Amino acid sequence: MQLTRRSLGLAVAATAATPGLALAQGADPRLGIRAMGRPDAPVTVQEFFSLTCGHCAAFHNTNWARVKAELVDTGRIRFVWRDFPLDGIALAAACVARSLPEDRYPAFISTLFQTQDRWAFQQGRQMEELARLAALAGMDRKAFDAVAADEGLRRGILEQRVAAEREFRIQATPSFAFNGRLQSGNMPFDQFVQMVQQAPKS
Repeated sequence: MQLTRRSLGLAVAATAATPGLALAQGADPRLGIRAMGRPDAPVTVQEFFSLTCGHCAAFHNTNWARVKAELVDTGRIRFVWRDFPLDGIALAAACVARSLPEDRYPAFISTLFQTQDRWAFQQGRQMEELARLAALAGMDRKAFDAVAADEGLRRGILEQRVAAEREFRIQATPSFAFNGRLQSGNMPFDQFVQMVQQAPKS
């Protein structure tokens, strides 16, 4: 999904008045790395994604199972998820995912992408549907409401998005960095493998 002025404004406005936030992030484990695969894998793939992006869902729903089985589980890559929310509901979903126990994160991300049409685009009901999915993952309503109101977590995720945008000049979601080399847009599995093979040496 191409970035818009509105999506950029979401990040900039939310982080502009946040002095000292980097220090706060270091103290919040929810803002830590979410990854799968061997830390010493020869290629690290970072995915910059928004949970309300249809192209991100298409990549995940079509390719993730093969990426995990053939590249992550075999030790060829380490896969790192990087939140890049494009709107408020994507940001809320990212907050919920990061507030679950870390070992539940990949499965919850999968659930959100597989059910994206049921929660992300239901005007007026997005948060209720997101709360229902969070409950299935083990987060009760009190905890969900606390996460939804956690301004520090929201700002932390948005600051990470701004930092990623500055570092990689991201113009669309999903975007992937293969040992730092950026490729934007959804892609078939064979192209993904080719990008892994062509990644700069770490």
